[in-house]
Order: sequence, then structure tokens, then C-alpha cells
Amino acid sequence: MKKKTSFLSREGEARPSRCPDNSAFKQQKLPAWKPQLNIATVLSSFFLSGAFCLSVGICLVLAANSVREIQIDYSDRCSDCSKLRENSSNWNKECHCSVNFTLKEDILGDVFMYYGLQNFYQNHRRYVISRSDAQLLGRDVNIQKSYCAPFTTYQNGTPMAPCGAIANSIFNDTIDLFYNLKSSVIQVPLLKTGNSWWTDKNVKFRNPKSNNLSSAFAGTARPPYWQKPVYMLDEEDEKNNGYINDDLIIWMRVSAFATFRNLYRRVQRIRQFADGLPAGNYTFRISYNFPVTKFKGRKHVILSTVVWSGGSNPFLGIAYVVSGTAATLTGFVIAAIHLKLRKKKTYFQK
Repeated sequence: MKKKTSFLSREGEARPSRCPDNSAFKQQKLPAWKPQLNIATVLSSFFLSGAFCLSVGICLVLAANSVREIQIDYSDRCSDCSKLRENSSNWNKECHCSVNFTLKEDILGDVFMYYGLQNFYQNHRRYVISRSDAQLLGRDVNIQKSYCAPFTTYQNGTPMAPCGAIANSIFNDTIDLFYNLKSSVIQVPLLKTGNSWWTDKNVKFRNPKSNNLSSAFAGTARPPYWQKPVYMLDEEDEKNNGYINDDLIIWMRVSAFATFRNLYRRVQRIRQFADGLPAGNYTFRISYNFPVTKFKGRKHVILSTVVWSGGSNPFLGIAYVVSGTAATLTGFVIAAIHLKLRKKKTYFQK
């Protein structure tokens, strides 16, 4: 076993040497692979990368363009309800409006309904942190120590469930879709569960443990802008209530941009809609509750299909095409420079 060398100080005391051991690792003598770059490997790398990115990008763009989508702005069409909601004292008054539209062609396959918001900034830091993840996990926590302020408790000390600005501003318009035939009007069956991420539904959100959900939230109150307590969000499905309500879970995942869309419902493929939405006349019947005029926002409802690459967003495909084009052009530039220098070198050698 090697011993570290030592040296004598001015006082004659032996001190250990601070030099590293004479090993391959500490002396950086381990074998390593160093690529030997030449013009052939460099050009082949650029051209192969460019061809790969271009092919993937073109496939993604074509897939995004094949998505069938219809988007309807109902902000102005429901102007009467919008004016009613400008006054917060009218929160308990119902207001309904209808929007008619026509599908000229069938929308085949799975059809998804989204609600879209414009000019709604969810990326503000105070807004993003205004939540209590421990509370949403069903734990008994002191929300006064969370970042939910000022949406933590009422003046009488009753805590809000759920607390925070995100939950308080939940999108609460109710949108129903109807298929208008000549002889009758058929309501399109929509699925309100199974729309959130599995990890959110089963890991990040939990209801307090109790035999009765209403007793689990005893001693709490709904947020100020809500019309119902959290344990009554879905009166038709008891398993879709509390903190594991799909609409609440989807809303709590905030967007990075001011214009965004969230999944609202899925068309249930039964009866006339087994293959999707047939062409014809349709009507959106909207229970208007979410005001947007104060922040100059807009509201949309979107019907869309999906493909293997996702929705109709072409950004990823365009990014691949731009990267592939840049790599290919760089390869041509390097090849041109190499040929020019080689001709110049051959000329001087002559």
C-alpha cells in the first residue's frame, strides 16, 4: 500500500504532501475516446440530422393539419349575460344563452370539447402559488400558514375549501350541446369524468377520509366566487365531488400563456354519435357564470379531434422543420467552404 509522501516544515515537523496520489484516475490518465473529426463525418452528421428533423417535422405538421376543429367565440353572443355578471351582486341570478352553428361535414372519431380563455393571465407569481397542495391532498392543515391569502378564511374564521386564488377563480360556465333535427332536438351525451391526468386524479388530489363527504368538509365554506360547496360540484356523480372533481383538477393546472384552452367534456360515442358528430345543425346552450369583461377577456368553446401527435398545435412540427432546415443549410455552407479552401490549396501547391 502506497504511503503519501511528506515534507519538513521550517520548524522540522513532518507534514503530509497535498499532491494527489499517482493513480490513473487522480492523474487523469484513464483511457478515453476522442472523436477524429474529418469533413466526411461532419457533413454526414449535419445532413443526417437535417433529414431526420425535416421528416419528423413534416409528419407532425401534416398530422396537426389533419385535426378537425371548430371554434366559436360566445363572448359577444352572450352579451346580456355578460352585462349581468359585471355586477357581483347578481351572482345568484341564473342567465342562459344559446349559440347556433352548423357542421358541414362529419367529425369522425373521438370528439373533445374545450373551453378557451383569452387575456387571462394565470402565470402571475402570486396567482400560481395561491394554493395549498396539502389541503388538496385531504390533509387537516392550517391554511393560514399557506400562500392562499387573501382567500384563506372568512371574517368569522371559517376556512375556505379549497383555498387560494386559483380555486376561487375556477371556470364555472355550464355548456351543453344539442343536435337539431327537423323533427326533434337531441342532447349530445358528454362525459365529464376521465378527462384529467391519472397522476392528478390518483396521486396529487385526495378527499378527506370520512364516510360522508359532506361531513368531511364540515366546518369549511365554499370560496367567495363559488355557487356550490366543493362536495356538491357534481350532483349526478358522487365519485366526482370534492377535491377529485375533474373540472377542479384540470383548472388547478395553470397555463403558462394568457390564451389557453382546457378540456371540458368528451362526446360519448353512442347511438347517433357512435362514429362522432354527424353533419348538421347544432346548438350550444350555455349557463353563463364566468365574467371576463373586467379584464377584457374572451371566451371560446372548441370542438376538436386528436391525432397520434396530439391536438392541432403545429408548433412542434414547425420547430423540427426549422431545425432540420438550419442543419441542412449549415452542412451545405461547410461543404462550400471546404471545397473553396481545397481548390485554393491545390492552386498554391501547383
